[in-house]
Amino acid sequence: MFFYAAKVLWFLLQPSTLIALLIGYGSVLIWTGWARWGRRFVSAGAVLLLVAGLSPLGNALILPLEDRFPRTNLDAEPAPSGFIVLGGAEDRLVGQARGAPTLNEAGERMLEAAILARLFPQAKIAFSGGDAGLLYKSDSEAAGAGALLTELGILRDQLILEANARDTYENAVFLKSELEKRGALGNGKRWLLITSAYHMPRAMGVFREAGLAVEPWPVDYRTRGPADLTRPFDKVSEGLRRVDVAAREWVGLFAYWVSARSDALLPAPLATNLGCDLVRPGATEAGGSPASPCRPNS
Repeated sequence: MFFYAAKVLWFLLQPSTLIALLIGYGSVLIWTGWARWGRRFVSAGAVLLLVAGLSPLGNALILPLEDRFPRTNLDAEPAPSGFIVLGGAEDRLVGQARGAPTLNEAGERMLEAAILARLFPQAKIAFSGGDAGLLYKSDSEAAGAGALLTELGILRDQLILEANARDTYENAVFLKSELEKRGALGNGKRWLLITSAYHMPRAMGVFREAGLAVEPWPVDYRTRGPADLTRPFDKVSEGLRRVDVAAREWVGLFAYWVSARSDALLPAPLATNLGCDLVRPGATEAGGSPASPCRPNS
């Protein structure tokens, strides 16, 4: 139920949809006795469209998420036991119809998995991704990922494919169950999590809450860093999409925290103190230790 509600609500609440509805509703009112309000709505929508589409607002929203988790140290001991790759890098609807790999702008998730698999040939690659479509159904992302990764040179017995998860919460829960069945968790096991940098805070919080200890390996960066805080977009569509992506993550962080699917409102690296992590009361790390080194200010 959570999955379906989240899909529908986000379609209605995402900034691009709200702006379109504001302009559309105002356009209708202009032809009624509420013309003055109609012009106000249209004007407000136009201003928001320009601000969201051309200003650096999207970069300002996404940058704190991308910078939240640095990459872990690959040289630390023990060597990685495996790499967890989250779905979201494929368009399976098109890929299934065309019979060809169809990576989207998050394709670095797959590329990094292939690179790391070559660096650590003894490590497993655990991919989690099902079919998250509502109106249009396709096969699972895991099916496409398995085919692509083997074509990139990864041995089939090096892969662990989980094909039922539809969101980040299910990624963590289903994958933990699969890895436990294989005896791939426990002392001496070290798993790294590969996902988009802006998505890493929410993913880390969910995996911690599920009791699956992972280390971050963020990819798919959308900004260069602070320099992009003053960089406007040259296409309204690109800026608006950046705002949508960032807003979705911030709303997702709050929704997952409120629904007890994440251990913190804004998860942070446990080895450093990056400020208040707003830990949900009672949340704990796998093994029973506190979920975060910081607590809300009193």
